[in-house]
Amino acid sequence: MRSHLSFCRLLASASLLGLAGTAMAQEDAPTAPAQDNAAKDVSSADIVVTGSRIIRNGSASPTPLTTVSTEALSAAAPAGTISDALNNLPVFSGSRNQFSNPGSNATGVQGGNGAANVLNLRNLGSYRTLVLFDGHRIPPTLYNSTVDVDLIPQELISRVDVVTGGVSAVYGSDAVSGVVNYVLNRNFDGFRAHAEAGISQRGDAATRDIGGAFGFKVGERGHFEASVQHREYDGILNRAYDRSWDNLAAMQGAGTAANPYYLATDVRLATYTFGGYISNGAQRGKRFDESGNIVPFVAGTASGSSCCQIGGDGAYQNSSMSSPSRGTQAFARFDYDLTDDIHVYVQGAANIKRNSSYTGWNQLTGLTFSSSNAFLSPAAQAALAGAGTFTMNEILSGAPRIEASSKTNQYYGNVGIEGSLADFKWNATYTHGYSRLQTTVDNMPNNQKLAAALDAVVSPTTGQIVCQASLTNPSAYGDCVPLNLFGANSASSAALDYVLGKAVFITHTIQDSADVSISGPVFDTWAGPVNVALSGEWRKQRFNAASSVLPTDLADCTGLRYNCTSATVLYPTTFPNSDTVSQSVKEAAIEVEIPLLKDVAFAKSLTLNGAARYTDYSTSGHYTTWKVGGVWEVNDQIKLRGTASRDIRAPTLYDLYQPVTTVYGNYTDTTKTPNVTAYLPSINMGNPNLTAEVGKTYTAGIVLKPDFVPGLTLTADYYHTVVSNAISVIQGFNAAVQKGCVDSGGSSIYCSLIQRDAAGNATAYYIQPYNIAKVKTWGIDGEADYATHIGDHPLNLRLMVNYQPHIYYEQPGIPTIDQGGAGWGLNGLMPSPSVTLAGFINFKPSDTVSIDLFERYRNKFRRSGVASHVFADGQEYVKDFATTNLTVTLNTGAGWKMADSALYFSVTNLFDAKPPLSGYYSGTTSAGASYEFSDDPTGRAFMIGFRIKG
Repeated sequence: MRSHLSFCRLLASASLLGLAGTAMAQEDAPTAPAQDNAAKDVSSADIVVTGSRIIRNGSASPTPLTTVSTEALSAAAPAGTISDALNNLPVFSGSRNQFSNPGSNATGVQGGNGAANVLNLRNLGSYRTLVLFDGHRIPPTLYNSTVDVDLIPQELISRVDVVTGGVSAVYGSDAVSGVVNYVLNRNFDGFRAHAEAGISQRGDAATRDIGGAFGFKVGERGHFEASVQHREYDGILNRAYDRSWDNLAAMQGAGTAANPYYLATDVRLATYTFGGYISNGAQRGKRFDESGNIVPFVAGTASGSSCCQIGGDGAYQNSSMSSPSRGTQAFARFDYDLTDDIHVYVQGAANIKRNSSYTGWNQLTGLTFSSSNAFLSPAAQAALAGAGTFTMNEILSGAPRIEASSKTNQYYGNVGIEGSLADFKWNATYTHGYSRLQTTVDNMPNNQKLAAALDAVVSPTTGQIVCQASLTNPSAYGDCVPLNLFGANSASSAALDYVLGKAVFITHTIQDSADVSISGPVFDTWAGPVNVALSGEWRKQRFNAASSVLPTDLADCTGLRYNCTSATVLYPTTFPNSDTVSQSVKEAAIEVEIPLLKDVAFAKSLTLNGAARYTDYSTSGHYTTWKVGGVWEVNDQIKLRGTASRDIRAPTLYDLYQPVTTVYGNYTDTTKTPNVTAYLPSINMGNPNLTAEVGKTYTAGIVLKPDFVPGLTLTADYYHTVVSNAISVIQGFNAAVQKGCVDSGGSSIYCSLIQRDAAGNATAYYIQPYNIAKVKTWGIDGEADYATHIGDHPLNLRLMVNYQPHIYYEQPGIPTIDQGGAGWGLNGLMPSPSVTLAGFINFKPSDTVSIDLFERYRNKFRRSGVASHVFADGQEYVKDFATTNLTVTLNTGAGWKMADSALYFSVTNLFDAKPPLSGYYSGTTSAGASYEFSDDPTGRAFMIGFRIKG
C-alpha cells in the first residue's frame, strides 16, 4: 500500500515536476544560462560541447548530452555537494559516497576511501566513467584510478555536462559508459560568498558549508579568479541505535528452496556476546554477565543461518551509518591574452579532505584462557576447573570501535596555450596531479600484546594482577597491562591503551599529461563546412605505497603461553609496501564532422560525425577505438540521432600491480554440509597479465519540440552497451565462485582463490582481477522539459527517467548475475533500480521569492541479482522509495540594501520517508546494514543559508 501511495504521489505531481529548460537543457547545452554577468559575454563559438572536439552546438551532438547548471544542482540537493546532486539524476546509479558502507580495508572497490564521492554512470562501474574538468582528464584521487570529485572547485563551476555514451575515441580510455565534464566559468568578475548550516530532524547529520569566490581583470589583457570552500559533515555514527527503523535487520537463510533467504530483525551472532561466550571448555555454551559471573546463555530463535539467531543474548555489530567528513577545496586561475589570437592560462586546485567511519567493534574469536586466570572470580575458577583452559568469543563493545579514516591531499596544476589561426583553433596543455592518500585503521588489537595481556596471573611478590609474560620475559613485557574481558565493560582503559594499535597505509598517485589539438574547417560542401580535429596526448602515471604494518609482520611468541603461534600476524588488518610502478600512454586521434544535407524537403540538416583514436599503453598493449554518429534534423519539431562506438578501459596500475593486502572477516564455506562459517583472511592482489576491456555502445534517439505546445521538449534515447574481456574482481569466498570450482572438478581458476588445509577446510580466500567477464546492459533515457508562465510568473518543469531493466554480468562456470533491477550485489556491485525518475519544479510567485521542488523516485527491485537465490514468499523485492526536497529562496537585496543577496531555506526528505529494510545475503550479520545504498537514511533534514554577490 505504501508503495502504491508513493507512486501515485509521484504521478500526481508529474505534471508539475521539472526544472527550467533554460536551467538544464539536454539538447541545447550552450544555451544554459550564465551564472554570472561576465559569462554572458561568451559567444557560442567559444563553447566546446563535451563529447566532441569539433561540435560547437549541443543540438548537433549525435551522442546524448545533458547539461546541468549549478543552480539546478543546488535545487536537487540543497544541503549537499554538486556530486550529491548529480547522483539524483537517473543516469547515475551505484555511485559511492558517505552512505556506501565504507570499510576499513584497502580493496580496489573502495580505492582506500570508501566514503569518497565517486560517480558511476549506469552502474557500469566508476572506473568506466571518465571525469573531466573543463575538458581535461583529472588525475586520479584514489589508488584504483578513480576520481573523488570533491576536488572540483564548486564555487566557479557554471555547469556540468553528462555524456551518456561511449566516447573513448575522443577522450581515451575509461569513457566506456560516458563522461562527466565540470565546466568552469572562466570569466567570473566580482565576488560571491555563501554560508549555510543544516541538521537532521533527529539532531545528527549536521552540515556546515562556507565558501566564496572572486574575479577581476588584470590590466587590459589579463583576468584572475579564485575560490575557496570548506565543508563539514558530522555523519550518522551508529547503525544499531540512531534510526529506530534500522532494527538489526539482516538477511538469513541459505537462499535455497529448503532454506530460503528472508529478512529478519533483531538478528544477533549465535556464538558471541558482549561479555564473553565460552565456546569450548567445562562451561561450554555459557556466557559471562556484566559482573563476570558465568551464567546460562539464552539462545535466540534459529534463523536458518549458522552464524546467527533472532533475539537472545547474542551480540551484534555497530558500524557508522554515514561517514563524517571535513574538506577544504581551493582553486585559482590566471588568464592572459598574449595577442588578439593567442591566449595563455595557468590554474591550480587543491583538495584537503578527511573521511572517517566506524566499521564495528573488535570481534575476538577463539581466545584461549587458563581456567585459573586471575580475573576470574573464585566461583568461575571453580566452575572451569574441569579443564586447564577454555576458549571464548567476544564482541569487544567496552572498547572503542575500529575506526577507518582516509586523509586525502590532492593537488592539480594545469598550464595551457590556445589560439586561432585563420578559421582553425588550436591548444596545448600540460597537467600535473599529485594525490597522497593516508588510510588509517585505528583501535585494532596488536595480537602479540593481546596474547600477553590476556594471560593474567597474581604476582607472587606484590599480590597484584599482572601479565604472566611480565614475570617470565620482563624485558619485552615489563609495560604489559593485564586485560580483563570477563564482562562487557570489565576492561580497563590502561589495558585497552596497551593492546589496541593502528595500521597506517600511505599511497602516492602522480600523473603527468600533455595534449595538443587543432580543429577547423578544411573545405566547404553544399551543406556546409567539413570540420576536422586532430589531437595527440601523452600521460604517465606512477604509484607507490608504504605501510606501518606489513603482512609479514608476525607476533613474537617468546614467553607467551596462549593465543600466539608462529603464524600469528601482528595485526588483523595489514597493508604492504609497494615500490614505484608506472605506466605511460601515447595517443593520437582524429575527428570529422561532415554535413550531408541542408534545407531540403525532408531534412533541415543531416550531419555525420566520426572519430578514431590509436592508444599505446606501456603495460597492456595498443588499441584502436572509434565512434560514428549522425544527426538528422527533419524540421524544427523532429530530430533523430544515433551513434555506434568502440571503447576501451585499460587496466589501471592498481589492477595490475596492487600490493597484497589482507583483511580478516567471517566467511562461509558453502561447499560444506552444513555450511561452515569461520573468521579467516581474505587476501587481495593484482594481476600483471590483464589487458584492456573492450566496450561496444549503440544509441538511437529522438527529440520532439511540437510547435502546438510552445516551450515543450521531449527526448528519448535508447542505449545498448556490451563490455567484453571485462576485468572482474573474483572473490574466493563468493558462494558462486566456490560452486564453480567444485563443478569444474578442481580445474577452474576459481579453485586457486580458495586455500585449504590437508583436511579440506578453508584457511584463506583470495581476491584477484581477471579478464574473464562480459557486461551487457540496455535501456532508455527519457526527458520532458516545459517552460511557461502562470500570469506573469515563470514556471519551469522537468521530468527525467531512466529505464534500465538488465545489467548482465557473465562469467564462465558460474551463473549469470543480472544486477538490473536488483539490490545488494556480489563483487561490490551496487543497487540498480530498473526505473528511476527525477522531477523538478521551479516557480517564482514574485520577483523576490523562488520555490524549487525536487522529487526522486526509484521502483521496487529484487533483493538479489543472482537467479538461483531463493527467497521466502513476499521477500523477493525491496519496496520502492521516493523523497521530496523543497527549497524557498528569498531575494533580500532590496530589503537589506544589498545589491544581490538571498536567504534560502530547505527541507530535504520533506515527508520523512524511511528507506525500506533490506539486507545483504552474506550469511553473517552486520547490525543495521539494512537499507540499500541508493537510499538516503538521513530522514527529514533542514538547512538555512545566505549568499551574496557583488
